[in-house]
Amino acid sequence: MDGSFSLLVFLTAISICSANDDVRSGLIPNMFRRTTTTTPKPGVRRTCDCSCGERNDASRIVGGQPTLSNEFPWMVRLSYFNRFYCGGMLINDRYVLTAAHCVRGFMWFMIKVTLGEHDRCTSPGKPETRFVIRAFTGDFSFRHFDNDIALLRLNDQVPLTEVIRPICLPKNDDDTYEGVRAIATGWGTLKEEGKTSCVLQEVEVPVMSNDDCRSNTSYSAKLISDNMMCAGYEEGEKDSCQGDSGGPLVKEREDKKYELIGVVSWGNGCARPGYPGVYTRVTKYVNWILANSADGCFCKEEQT
Repeated sequence: MDGSFSLLVFLTAISICSANDDVRSGLIPNMFRRTTTTTPKPGVRRTCDCSCGERNDASRIVGGQPTLSNEFPWMVRLSYFNRFYCGGMLINDRYVLTAAHCVRGFMWFMIKVTLGEHDRCTSPGKPETRFVIRAFTGDFSFRHFDNDIALLRLNDQVPLTEVIRPICLPKNDDDTYEGVRAIATGWGTLKEEGKTSCVLQEVEVPVMSNDDCRSNTSYSAKLISDNMMCAGYEEGEKDSCQGDSGGPLVKEREDKKYELIGVVSWGNGCARPGYPGVYTRVTKYVNWILANSADGCFCKEEQT
């Protein structure tokens, strides 16, 4: 069978990935399509008169709670043939960051990106939507989930407003975030094999050291690469889950802004004891992100 197989066959095949607990997206990809794979190229980082990482807390994830309306303005929803399956986050006015397994194998030009949304089922207004015109992934494989990160170039610039605002990228490439209490957000299932959430959910999880994740969890040490980050509780109970893939793991900085530290990647089930969530470690990819999104406009980051 080649890449021109029937659309009806494909739509019949897509379903929640119950066959593979490790995948946290909500669809089975079309394995006959491939995305654009690139290596970093020199680029000049442009800046715009806006501010990244500002949470609107003035105005399900397993064990989490609903967010306030547009509390996390960088959050985006990815849909494939109008079906929600992954999350992502805005990093500038033209690019969205997500997990590679949310892109690899999909016809990326059919991915719709929705921004400024809180309740995806009964949104009162008309949220901003864009389509993907190019996807960038690196050396990712479904065999090991290493390098599980992707950049999506949108078909048009995104208006930066109070409800649509980019997340800040890490400033310190050497920060391990060990012990940090981070926040994951998404519209994923509220329990393993459950239904996805209509309202955006948030959950706070502690970041573990990689040594601790390799030695003191039920994961095999060889599964946790240096490009990954584990976050969760020994007893489970709180975690990201199916449908949360590609979404952000963020932490609050001293200047009260939020920076992206992880991308929801994989895990053994959801909120199981001994199996914390595994995230792509963003500090390993900052240069790659900046090089491949240089034609977008980044917010000026105020120094404190």
